[in-house]
Amino acid sequence: MLKSEKVEFMISTLEELYPKVTPPLDHKDSYTLLIAVLLSAQSTDKGVNKITPILFNKADTPQKMVKLSVKQIRDIIRPVGLSPMKSKGIFELSKILIEKYSGKVPNDIKALESLPAVGHKTASVVMSQAFGVPSFPVDTHIHRLMYRWGFSSGKNVMTTEKDAKRLFPIDLWNKLHLQIIFYGREYSPARGWNIQKDIITKSIGRKSILKKL
Repeated sequence: MLKSEKVEFMISTLEELYPKVTPPLDHKDSYTLLIAVLLSAQSTDKGVNKITPILFNKADTPQKMVKLSVKQIRDIIRPVGLSPMKSKGIFELSKILIEKYSGKVPNDIKALESLPAVGHKTASVVMSQAFGVPSFPVDTHIHRLMYRWGFSSGKNVMTTEKDAKRLFPIDLWNKLHLQIIFYGREYSPARGWNIQKDIITKSIGRKSILKKL
């Protein structure tokens, strides 16, 4: 099977399984999405979705957030982990949004990446899910599956992102990255992987991986 055929098979299979996709992090606007994605670093979406209603009930805008202390923010978000760094980042980026962007989240990936505690993946998610700008955020699921499927070298997430953008049509990026995440969680996890249920990997996966199974 040619690589182009593998890509077509993957896309069509994901479309059959996940014709409609919804961002997994609960949010109501670009600011709450930014905070939720920031909180999701080294945590689970489920865990973040338990914490954000508590946090956003107290502060769902930059103006309200800076009225809390870093300690107050840290105490609320502690269960998701990395709370000292995340709480400081949330407070500082909220100040910058007020001072530099009139309290609005900028629709610009470089501006987002310049905010405290906001990396490339977080910025890409916000560009994709808040503003609809074609982006391909790469999380651990996408990084793992791009390697398993023989679409990327697996060296690092930046390489994986470049390979994905090169292989997949730009008009599919915003939906496709979510479809791959959902597929990875359900059919091709890092642990407890059952190749018999993983129809895509079983059909197009790397020979080196399949030989080990």
